[in-house]
Amino acid sequence: MESAEQLQQPGRSRRITAAMVAARAGVSTATVSLVANGKTAGRVSADNISRVREAIAELGYVVDGIGSSLAKGVSSIVVLVAPDISNPFFAKVIAGVRESLGPEYQLLLSVTEAGEFPQADDVRRLMSLRPAGLLVDAPNAGFLEDLASPSPLVLLDAPGLEGYAPAVNLDVASGARELAAHLAGLGHREVAYVDSVTGTETFALRRNAFLAEAEARGMAVAPEHIISTTIDVGTAASAFAATWPAWQREGVTAVVCGTDTHAYGVLQEARVAGVRIPEELAVAGFDDLPYSATSNPGLTSVHLPATSLGLKAGEQLRRLMEGKALERTGLTLESSLVVRGSTTAAER
Repeated sequence: MESAEQLQQPGRSRRITAAMVAARAGVSTATVSLVANGKTAGRVSADNISRVREAIAELGYVVDGIGSSLAKGVSSIVVLVAPDISNPFFAKVIAGVRESLGPEYQLLLSVTEAGEFPQADDVRRLMSLRPAGLLVDAPNAGFLEDLASPSPLVLLDAPGLEGYAPAVNLDVASGARELAAHLAGLGHREVAYVDSVTGTETFALRRNAFLAEAEARGMAVAPEHIISTTIDVGTAASAFAATWPAWQREGVTAVVCGTDTHAYGVLQEARVAGVRIPEELAVAGFDDLPYSATSNPGLTSVHLPATSLGLKAGEQLRRLMEGKALERTGLTLESSLVVRGSTTAAER
């Protein structure tokens, strides 16, 4: 029998198997499996547990959880597809998903470069792992049509796409309208908009809802006052720096951003340019990230419940993976406007 040193010599790629551990410990492979997977209660003696654990340590045996799951036809992996994980909003979404799935499932993220959406072909390659389920955050219709996933699927923040799969959405339109009403009530008439280049339905909805309500309330958002950038503070700051002189000459007194991250960039560059917030320029965003409450000034933002979004979507997917029927295939979480000093001096 080969020693642990021989098995682990440089240049030797032989994989340590349960059979090798069993031979070293003098037990059956079934006993090794029970010990490795923590299922020994009432089934394996203390002496055998000790010997198996010692053999595992000596040989460096690692349980191939994916391999054993695939043998059963499905893994314990859940894939979360996200368009731009650089947005801090997704960290809270992921935390909610992780909590809802529990320790029985492993969460695998499929993401792309900032501003790009994952391609269906890329995600299909992950299907070789036979995931137990799939979550897609902020998708577009083309991606979903190309994907055709055989695994249980739940969508997050996918307004208008509920026909493709069960979905948990955010009522971003309501928040956008509330924000437009807030700015109109403060007397703003010329407004600019900083959008995301991602091109997903959620950003289109928040932009279009704001523009429609702004027009209804007498505010103008000219085409030249709408720009798009990746969800990045520095990029948004640079874009604002390039456009602000013209916007200022044309009477823009408020900037609405598709995310708080964009808004941080605008606030950063406004400070550099000596623009007084909110006296000369009001700034607002979407997401209500934690830093928005502590920035200087605090950022007015449409609160979107990111953690709850992940939690509810994970719960829906878990029911599907366990073969249970959903009480409702479509859930919508409320948004709300949080007013802070970036739009109202009295709130500073």
